[in-house]
Amino acid sequence: MMSEPAMQELIRGKGAHADPVACVEDLSLDLVWEKIPGFPHSIWQILGHINYWMEYELKRIAGERPRYPEHAVESWPSAAGPMNAEEWNAEIARLAGLLEKLSVLADSVPELLDVQVEILHSSQSSRSSTVRALLWQIVAHNSYHLGQIVMLRQCLGAWPARQGGDTW
Repeated sequence: MMSEPAMQELIRGKGAHADPVACVEDLSLDLVWEKIPGFPHSIWQILGHINYWMEYELKRIAGERPRYPEHAVESWPSAAGPMNAEEWNAEIARLAGLLEKLSVLADSVPELLDVQVEILHSSQSSRSSTVRALLWQIVAHNSYHLGQIVMLRQCLGAWPARQGGDTW
């Protein structure tokens, strides 16, 4: 099993991973709306999807019972982009806040990380329902979709981010 310091690095974007907030914070409204031919989502939609699932799993970890979406489309924003800069900045702030919650949980005592989380849907496995397992799943999900954001930024000529990022 990987150590929780490794989880912290993945949450914050160290090593081979770009900082999640840096991946989006310097983008213009025009770019977050852009869709690339053959790719179904804009950067705005990907960020909304990332935030949706982080929030969902953090609620489960907190003992809440959020409704599992009936269809995958429910976890994606329907609009291709935000209405204005305030809405975009609020989504970035939401990302930063959710990442902070993940970071605090990753620093928890092992006993808390081993607590079982209630299964709310048949797609959720009992093998992966500890706090630790859910944190790893969130980190993997974020990594997957942040890679998509980086790729879209590359296609749009907007990479690396202002704070840097691998260009090879």
